[in-house]
Amino acid sequence: MIEIDCSYGEGGGQLARTAVAAAALTRTPVRLRHIRERRVNPGLAPQHLTAVHAVADLCGADVAGIALGVTEFDFYPGELCAGNYNWDVGTAGSIPLVLQAALPLAISCGGAVNIRVTGGTDVRAAPPLDYFLHVFLPLLARMGMNVKATVVRRGYYPRGGGIVELEVTPAQTLHPLSIESAGTLQTIMAYAHVANLPQHIVERMCTAAASCMQGIPLQMSQQILGPDQAIGRGGGLTLVACTEHALLGSAVTAERGIPAEQLGTQAGQALSSELLSGATLDIHAADQLLLYMALARGMSTFRVRELSLHAHTALWLLEQLFPLHYRMTQQGALISVELYSSYERRFDSEFP
Repeated sequence: MIEIDCSYGEGGGQLARTAVAAAALTRTPVRLRHIRERRVNPGLAPQHLTAVHAVADLCGADVAGIALGVTEFDFYPGELCAGNYNWDVGTAGSIPLVLQAALPLAISCGGAVNIRVTGGTDVRAAPPLDYFLHVFLPLLARMGMNVKATVVRRGYYPRGGGIVELEVTPAQTLHPLSIESAGTLQTIMAYAHVANLPQHIVERMCTAAASCMQGIPLQMSQQILGPDQAIGRGGGLTLVACTEHALLGSAVTAERGIPAEQLGTQAGQALSSELLSGATLDIHAADQLLLYMALARGMSTFRVRELSLHAHTALWLLEQLFPLHYRMTQQGALISVELYSSYERRFDSEFP
């Protein structure tokens, strides 16, 4: 058994979610300690607990004793199993964060996996659903993942109630992701929505974002959702830049008291910084994709303008569970990352 100090580095819920997913994929028992101990409300929050349950369901793990607020538990993974799964966070806890934990297992089950998650689609301190749909999943598709996503309903703080369904086709081989240069900018998409709020909020967010793009036009996809399409009030803006070789994103979630113009400017400035730097992955995609790079045998390479504390923490964790090594070098304003994995997918009959 490997003991994981979940207070290391960023010390948040991502470390616990990634640890159980990596443990399940490598069939390694792990003991998690000090989970989110530096947070105002330490221990597993609803979205983290649901993510652990999701991973446990997919691999038949023994996780007796886990509950809301626990700061330590043991995780004994079993066999991966395809099938139909339904998880309910029970609050507005983030659906994308639950899916991030479940997806690496879903592609490795050897059969079709159908997932339905109920919770928050667009919440603070988590990737908005449109970033998940239009940045994260397309990047995974480049690595060989085939995932069909359906948004049944959006849900916001405090009630949640959003529903997202995924159909996951098993991936026989996961390819390394190697993007050494971004290339010429082709298009910038703006995915903006509001639910049970005035339409002008969407327009103001998009106008503010466009003002940060130095004259580059945005292609708009705007949604005005009513009570039959969303529970509660909310909204968000996700910008996606498609270049010759790369896909870069930025995203904001609407918050009460924050003007639409401020949100749009925040998203626009973030994407502009990514484009001007020449990055091949945006800051958030870089840390979210590291587990998949560990699963993809071979060399993954990317360039990022900043390697987040989340990413440093994930690399520290993955080194303990996967046969990989990595190198980071500063190249002008960018950090070049090379990650080589010698991971070889093992089937259940090969495990002791």
